[in-house]
Amino acid sequence: MVHRERHVGDRIGWLRAGVLGANDGIVSTASLIIGVAAAAVQTNAARATDIVIAGTAGLVAGAMSMAAGEYVSVSAQADTEKAEIARERRELADDPAGELAELAGIYAARGVDDVTALAVATQLMARDAIGAHTRDELDIAVGTRARPVQAAFASAASFTVGAAMPLLAVFAAPAGLLIPAVAVSSLAFLAILGALGARTGNAIVWRGMLRVTFWGAFAMAATAVIGRVLGSAV
Repeated sequence: MVHRERHVGDRIGWLRAGVLGANDGIVSTASLIIGVAAAAVQTNAARATDIVIAGTAGLVAGAMSMAAGEYVSVSAQADTEKAEIARERRELADDPAGELAELAGIYAARGVDDVTALAVATQLMARDAIGAHTRDELDIAVGTRARPVQAAFASAASFTVGAAMPLLAVFAAPAGLLIPAVAVSSLAFLAILGALGARTGNAIVWRGMLRVTFWGAFAMAATAVIGRVLGSAV
């Protein structure tokens, strides 16, 4: 009978990008809406349509920024991984015996006796030398390799979905309750996001919920204060 285990290592890349994008979408858009609305309370200048326009502009700009930033950063990681693998290929071609000894030394350092470590290294290098060194020397696994395009799309899509939530609250909330409605609904969305992210990653659910809601509440409170201050000063 084959013993099967389910791990989440292959989800780490898209999970990180997705959670980060959705969290940033909710927090930044809700904070922008609350900041503009708080300033409007002091000046009576902004209308609901102005708040929607500001939130929509924040959604589009944020999604593009997330996609570009994620693509650039993950591309840099991918370039580094490719350079390391290319160097390892050259070393394997120039000094296969030295690379064999190096791989065997890695296994021996993990607790395998020298004879067995050399035998394992020999067999693995005979089958897939670059794969063995990429995995065990460079610590680069196939399932966790950097994927810039995937990360960029995941970030942009998740940011858009997250940012749409506070905008929907603007349409649903009465004019006099816009700020508390956006704040409460956004915190609820953040709690759900934290729970889903933790659940997907097999982490502690309540900790994920608390983490995202705390920082989301902090960001919204800060922008509300700034909006009121600027609204009074302008």
